[in-house]
Amino acid sequence: MDLGIIGQAAGLFAVTNIDDILILALFFAQGAGHPGSTRRIVLGQYLGFAAILAVAVAAAFGATFLPESAIPYLGLLPLALGLKAAWQAWKDHRDGDGDEEAEQARAGGPGPLEVAAVTFANGGDNIGVYVPVFATAGVGGMTAYAVVFLVLVAVWCSAGKFFATRPVIAKALGRWGHVLLPLVLIAIGLLILIEGGAFGL
Repeated sequence: MDLGIIGQAAGLFAVTNIDDILILALFFAQGAGHPGSTRRIVLGQYLGFAAILAVAVAAAFGATFLPESAIPYLGLLPLALGLKAAWQAWKDHRDGDGDEEAEQARAGGPGPLEVAAVTFANGGDNIGVYVPVFATAGVGGMTAYAVVFLVLVAVWCSAGKFFATRPVIAKALGRWGHVLLPLVLIAIGLLILIEGGAFGL
């Protein structure tokens, strides 16, 4: 594999996915102490990113499974998940069950489909960046990009878990994660909708 392509792929991945580390840290904090939560989060991240890659590769070959006009509406996924998480946090607080351990025990951490949906929606704009790069890279180059990207997904998951388990960060996320996660998801959803001009915004 050409070192130049590896470097370009790593740079492209880092630039287009830097915000994913924060989201992953929040997911890992939410799943802390629940058996299998790390596996579910990593699986969800891979499912979501594989979907992004599949759409980008197909588009590079001329197939358009996802019309460009539909991409801004992907913002509805994290927005809906954020509103659901906010409703759950509010309901728990209102019921006087603000105990974080009980709240997390009920939640059990995020499921793979939830993580995949957020990953795919948050990476919807990445597709627009990846398509021209893939189209000009040829099959060999495209394969190299895909391999590097998939390796870096594991690195990103490790970084998210690392941040979520640092004592100071873990304490903050443990205390405020149930508030931060809905806010971040809602903000991402609104940003995707507004930047993409969905609903004439």
